[in-house]
Amino acid sequence: MSSDSGSGGDRPVLYSYWRSSCSYRVRIALAFKGIDYEYRAVNLAAKGGGEQHQTEYERLNPMKAVPTLLIDGAAIGQSVAILDSLNGLEQETRPEPSLLPAAGQGATAAVQRAKVRQLVQIICADTQPLQNSSVLAAIAGDDEEGKAAFARKWIERGLRAYEKTIETTAGRYSVGDEVTLADLALVPQLYNARRFGIDVTTAFPALARIDEALQQLPAFRAAHPDAQIDAPASQQQGPQC
Repeated sequence: MSSDSGSGGDRPVLYSYWRSSCSYRVRIALAFKGIDYEYRAVNLAAKGGGEQHQTEYERLNPMKAVPTLLIDGAAIGQSVAILDSLNGLEQETRPEPSLLPAAGQGATAAVQRAKVRQLVQIICADTQPLQNSSVLAAIAGDDEEGKAAFARKWIERGLRAYEKTIETTAGRYSVGDEVTLADLALVPQLYNARRFGIDVTTAFPALARIDEALQQLPAFRAAHPDAQIDAPASQQQGPQC
């Protein structure tokens, strides 16, 4: 892993791990917006400690996590912050195509944007952090089944809340008929749910329907973990962001 602060001119650089759901969200956004970028793999499962703990990487991301995006002369960590930097309403840097319902269309559009952010936080704040490898290790040590059971409990809780919330928002996708930030949070979480043995189709049929529709889009296929240069030939349980 190289973690110098240069970005090859104006081309963004994404530090990513193939199975990190946080990185997965950002990869979808970059692909959806047609942003060409350099992929730099950070091996979270490297022997002797993951590469995210190396001093040179910590200079870029003091949290020692992925993703980190080098863009417009800055190193930005935390996936939600990266997504906001690409798509925020106040200081958009890559506004098209938008990943939020259109602004300036009254209260209904404002509520839809709020619902998108609510769904993002259900996943990114209340669900995904509780399945991180560091959290699972702190909870269950080397008990792999204990880790999986803990992860399943909180993933199912979050997905139930997500599915209930979209009863009033869903169209083809999570909020209406256009892709939003909520979908970028949902798809990686469903990938993780399946990794932990959750039958998404049976347990969450509405989410499975949306996921199937999203997987037809080129950006989502390009961002899939299996399509990344650091994806191993044999995929086993392991660290994730």
